[in-house]
Amino acid sequence: MLLIIGALVVIASVLGGYVLHGGNLAVLWQPTEVLIIGGAAVGSFVIANPLHTIKEVFQAVLRLLTGSPFNKSFYTDLLSLLYEIFDKSRKQGVMAIEEDIDNPEASQIFSRYPAIMKSKHLLDFITDYLRIISSGNMAPHELEGMMENEIESRQHELEEPAHAVNKIADALPGLGIVAAVLGIVITMNFLSEGPERIGLSVAAALVGTFLGIWMGYGFIGPTSIALEHSAKYELKAYECVKSAIVATVSGQAPQMAIEFGRKALPTDKRPGFQELNDHVRSK
Repeated sequence: MLLIIGALVVIASVLGGYVLHGGNLAVLWQPTEVLIIGGAAVGSFVIANPLHTIKEVFQAVLRLLTGSPFNKSFYTDLLSLLYEIFDKSRKQGVMAIEEDIDNPEASQIFSRYPAIMKSKHLLDFITDYLRIISSGNMAPHELEGMMENEIESRQHELEEPAHAVNKIADALPGLGIVAAVLGIVITMNFLSEGPERIGLSVAAALVGTFLGIWMGYGFIGPTSIALEHSAKYELKAYECVKSAIVATVSGQAPQMAIEFGRKALPTDKRPGFQELNDHVRSK
């Protein structure tokens, strides 16, 4: 919603100001300029990025339009899931959670949290380290180091779409200049046709520069920043899991372990202490 609202504000401000200043919107309608700039941007994007990054960019942009799943409700469910796993392990022994982590789709605990089940990477992260805990006696600092390495690797993966889109945003003003230069080249053919014809051709060429800068700084650049924020919220889920698992391996009670995880979450999406307790009890 914020992405759409922001885009509408950018369009209304720029075009509204242009019209109020006496501009003619029809002059800005230059499909060939859009074809040159947009086509070159898409082509350079395909050249610069592997196929998996291209797919991730489209999926990430779609999440921006539909809303990020990593919200307060998701984090609350995540902490509640971890509490149930830790509590079962504490009461029945570490081996009791093996069936849950080996087949989370059939687990009574995991199946109660469909939002977590949909996040495959995070689900694998949780089950992998619970499996490590149940199969060995790794020291807390060793486990934490391993988890930090994987989180760092995941961070690079999550930031790839934002970096890819940002590169295109940086290139768009230059591609706008390319379109403008081509327009000036065409204008050279009209030097004998009088000032009015030349003026229209130059205006059309300058629209290319305008479109490149406008798209780069008004839409694509801000979108890359929004993708960075989206990646950070997902990454916080991994940090939450890491803090909670390290705490439970260090001997903390389930209630205290998820408190370590809760404190790793961003304050604007973090459930309150009592709110989390009530949610855990309701489950």
